[in-house]
Amino acid sequence: MKKLIGSLALKLVGWKVVLHGDKDNLDRCVLVVAPHTYNTEFILGCLAYWKLGKPLKIIIKDQHTKAWYGPLIKAIGGLGIDRSQKNDLVNFVAKEFEKEDFSLVITPEGTRSWVPKWRKGFYHMAMKAKVPIVVAGGCYKKKTIFLAHQIPFEALEKMTYQEVLESISAYIVKNDITPKIPENWNPNIS
Repeated sequence: MKKLIGSLALKLVGWKVVLHGDKDNLDRCVLVVAPHTYNTEFILGCLAYWKLGKPLKIIIKDQHTKAWYGPLIKAIGGLGIDRSQKNDLVNFVAKEFEKEDFSLVITPEGTRSWVPKWRKGFYHMAMKAKVPIVVAGGCYKKKTIFLAHQIPFEALEKMTYQEVLESISAYIVKNDITPKIPENWNPNIS
């Protein structure tokens, strides 16, 4: 059912999905989504994953997973965490990957506003869970969702954090991924 909903909804809004790698790259990974400047990116990403029939998870405040609408949030991939407590998010994520395969969506900018540098959590999560990083981005100029460009775990082990950032940046530039609100995007990721 999700495949049908994802396909029809993307067609209705005029967006397409372009895979840069095997769609099986989306089965088990930390999915780095960038640029991140607008809320609709999450909806478009969910629709793309539904269309492809792939499992998707996102870290969210547990108040949303415990609310009356919590079952819906969990059904679309919400992983609730208690932000009032000091959490070891890296180990939490690694343990979740031990239970099942999925793509964990991370927006390293941490906000939809301009930021001077990215948060490093996505890198540490991938390293601890021993999963690849896959890069995705929604280009509002082309109405295209780019997915499945993978940095395999074996390559990550040999790369520095800065080299990972350079690889991600090169992918974004090569595909001319244009955010919804360009002034909120810092293309000099570091």
